[in-house]
Amino acid sequence: MAKLYFHYSTMNAGKSTILLQAAHNYRERGMETLLLTARLDDRAGRGRIASRIGLSASAQTFTAETDLFARLATRLEEGPCACVFVDEAQFLTPDQVWQLARAVDDLALPVMCYGLRVDFRGTLFPGSATLLALADEMRELRTICHCGRKATMVVRLDPDGRALCEGAQVQIGGNETYVPLCRRHWREETGDGQ
Repeated sequence: MAKLYFHYSTMNAGKSTILLQAAHNYRERGMETLLLTARLDDRAGRGRIASRIGLSASAQTFTAETDLFARLATRLEEGPCACVFVDEAQFLTPDQVWQLARAVDDLALPVMCYGLRVDFRGTLFPGSATLLALADEMRELRTICHCGRKATMVVRLDPDGRALCEGAQVQIGGNETYVPLCRRHWREETGDGQ
């Protein structure tokens, strides 16, 4: 039975690594998959999913305007597809999450989404909020704060290494820009986050 999955975490928990490993497992058994990633995150190159440990794969890209149900229906017309993997799922729009849910329900196509839960201000991304509401199964992927506790938050740093509390929700960056922290240390870094 097809399901909509949401694997979420903060930065540096290995979401892309786990996605690439799962997709490899399908292909190793002769099953076709479809990999999708947000066009706006091109740190690894346009149309590439890459992990910090060096794994990478080609992927189709989506924008906020992409009709994902239509894309998946077209893909199934081209031949079998055992599973769809979506990286950077926080950048999905709420409508796109509903489109993915519809693909699960109406096309019997499993969809595995991987993304951030909250932004640097501690606010849910719209795509993540909708995935939390609609996903059939959710799994938190864990990473740790510098103190050893589970990191559930992320702080955005300015060029001088100071925590930012304001700014656009989306700013593409990696370890030079974002640091995963436990809630306590996030509050300390952001002046209690408010």
